[in-house]
Amino acid sequence: MRKWLFFGAFFGLTAVGAGAYGWHMLEGDAALREIFNLGVEYQMWHALALLAVAWLSTRCEGRAAKAVTVAGWAFAIGIVAFSGTLYYFSMTEELPLVGLAPAGGILLILGWGALMWSALARK
Repeated sequence: MRKWLFFGAFFGLTAVGAGAYGWHMLEGDAALREIFNLGVEYQMWHALALLAVAWLSTRCEGRAAKAVTVAGWAFAIGIVAFSGTLYYFSMTEELPLVGLAPAGGILLILGWGALMWSALARK
């Protein structure tokens, strides 16, 4: 539970910081600012999802608990891959690694699917 609470709070905190940076410091191409802000938005939503994972991790057992853990890792890694790629691209106009953003997006989707599975696996 503690790690998911920590990750949720960390990603929430850094999303607020990134949003402030994007609003006040990013200049130039409006499309690049929009890409940066999309990263902020996805990061914040999934930070909140990690808080739900923290809560659920205290209430699930067995297969449901395993699914919640899968969701937590998928959200955490997905945030770094998806939002991190959008941040990097919007500031450098280069991709850090081709396919990293879609892979991050797939992990975010997998996280939501794992949460669905945890609901079905609960006794």
